[in-house]
Amino acid sequence: RPDVDPYIDRGYVPLGMYSADLSGDNSVSHALEYYIADYALSLLAADLGYKEDSERYLARSLQYRNYYCPEFGTFRPLTKDGDFLEPFNPRQGENFEPVPGFHEGSAWNYTFYVPHDVLGLAKLMGGRKAFVNKLQKVFDEGLYDPANEPDIAYPYLFSYFKGEEWRTQKLVSELLDKCYTTMPDGLPGNDDTGTMSAWAVFSMMGIYPDCPGNPSYTLTTPRFDKVELHNGTVISKDGSGYIHKITLNGKNHSGFRIPHADLVGNALVFNCIQ
Repeated sequence: RPDVDPYIDRGYVPLGMYSADLSGDNSVSHALEYYIADYALSLLAADLGYKEDSERYLARSLQYRNYYCPEFGTFRPLTKDGDFLEPFNPRQGENFEPVPGFHEGSAWNYTFYVPHDVLGLAKLMGGRKAFVNKLQKVFDEGLYDPANEPDIAYPYLFSYFKGEEWRTQKLVSELLDKCYTTMPDGLPGNDDTGTMSAWAVFSMMGIYPDCPGNPSYTLTTPRFDKVELHNGTVISKDGSGYIHKITLNGKNHSGFRIPHADLVGNALVFNCIQ
């Protein structure tokens, strides 16, 4: 891991550790990747029975909070002295414009990039309503980049909040229609070893693994009436429109997430209504 020493010592990666050229600095992007990796390590350690290691990695994964700036409501780069970068524009970095702290994106492309602690991030932002409104703003104001890996899971984050799942279903459907076609330019950007294609395939099946390392899926309206996987899993849709009810092997399934172990080899049915 580049910049791992300050990350371990401080809980974040400061700007300009190895170069005076801050336009090419990726400090926030690096740290956010490390927080997710540490969360995955905490899950692995827990499964192996290493409780203390699991707790240590989990605690380290939550230090993304260092970067949250209440003034702008986004993540913001930190200097070697621990101060927020000045001046700061959270939209700088759009369209691959060089920007201190972020790699190929703006602060908006990275601010919700905490898939392992969505509820904690919401609390940091002022609660569920503030989180949902801010996330909706990303889409309403064109701040979302469907070709940027850090934010491609953004549409699925609404489903962490009861009553907001329809936003996920609406946005995923709109993005599939707008950004994925059979034309030569039918992907929203560089496929990056299949990332964009995988987003489309999962989304069309109605399941999406929005948190690396966590073996579970967020659910959305499938594009197909029926999908049969080689592992024996069957995903089907009855009706069209928003999801009204979900059943697993004929029994009601509560919520819009499902563990991988529960899904494999079983029948997942979405009952949808207009």
